Amino acid sequence: MTLLNKFMTLLAITALVGCGESKKKEENKGFEYEQPSNDAGTAEAPDLEPISNTVTITGNDLMKYNKKEIKVKAGEKVTLTLKHVGKLDKQVMGHNWVLLKKGVDLVDFATEAQTAVDNGYIPEGTDDVIAHTKMLGGGESDTIEFEAPEPGTYQFLCSFPGHYGVMQGEFIVED
Repeated sequence: MTLLNKFMTLLAITALVGCGESKKKEENKGFEYEQPSNDAGTAEAPDLEPISNTVTITGNDLMKYNKKEIKVKAGEKVTLTLKHVGKLDKQVMGHNWVLLKKGVDLVDFATEAQTAVDNGYIPEGTDDVIAHTKMLGGGESDTIEFEAPEPGTYQFLCSFPGHYGVMQGEFIVED
């Protein structure tokens, strides 16, 4: 490769990376957080994840949930809404939200789930799941209600094939 070709390749990569950064900034518009200040005028750390048994979580076409952690109160009814804010069809970029029981191996569950196409990627007859939404495509949403389990930390994921690697988080149940 000649020096000129190397230079042109480097220039093209730099331009692509720069374009991606400006797009990221544009996508994140409107999600800035202004930190409150105390009486002394210094910034305090905001409580970004308060405990609430009414939860809305989104999934997008980039295989990302907007939350990695959800906190609820034990023994109370949980109302959870999953919104697929992307545009892609559920056969291409479907998302659901699945809450696993304590001790269930997330990878083993996801591996088994990928063959359960006809059941929304939830293995039939499984007792590993506390609650789950239906499989959604872009623009769709689903709301479910269930009782919060006993205090502890549980795992949630999207069981669409391959999504669990990045679409997962902790469901923390507190007294």
